[in-house]
Amino acid sequence: MGNEVPRASSFQMLMLLLLLLLLRAERLRGAELTFELPDNAKQCFHEEVEQGVKFSLDYQVITGGHYDVDCYVEDPMGNIIYRETKKQYDSFTYKTEVKGVYRFCFSNEFSTFSHKTVYFDFQVGDEPPILPDMGNRVTALTQMESACVTIHEALKTVIDSQTHYRLREAQDRARAEDLNSRVSYWSVGETIALFVVSFSQVLLLKSFFTEKRPINRAVHS
Repeated sequence: MGNEVPRASSFQMLMLLLLLLLLRAERLRGAELTFELPDNAKQCFHEEVEQGVKFSLDYQVITGGHYDVDCYVEDPMGNIIYRETKKQYDSFTYKTEVKGVYRFCFSNEFSTFSHKTVYFDFQVGDEPPILPDMGNRVTALTQMESACVTIHEALKTVIDSQTHYRLREAQDRARAEDLNSRVSYWSVGETIALFVVSFSQVLLLKSFFTEKRPINRAVHS
């Protein structure tokens, strides 16, 4: 009984500290979005970024065609700092040299009939430390602080894994639905062809057993 009370108190203090750290932690500025990209279309997004700040762009084509898309990023001066064509997925990290509005675009203009679904994650800035003055500390972390950092890293891993499996699930579901529609159309075509062949065979067999009577014509002299 004497040892259970301190353990419960330590657990409560750990949960309280973790809650305070989560409330205190600042979130990265950015966006995470899944959108539809029609054929022969281009979609652009804009974000204002300060000078000397790092941003990252991760994207992936979930459905449509050969699962590829064109992507490029422009700085405020109109210079292309990143360009890739017909990529299924990719990542790009850049540290800004000038302040201004940066634009990143996804293009499906090379496709004439394939509709695409694209996911991207755009993050600006570095992640702040979970503990205050963590980068400048000279003393070792306490057991409670170490536990909070471990839990924080585990939660980040869980979030990344959930995003990955969610995208894989959406991609696999789209492929399964496409395969199901193709199988359905093929089955309907085979059924129609079977009826046509069967009907043709019946007519052919019927023509073999049909009696042909000669027609006598009177000849008048």
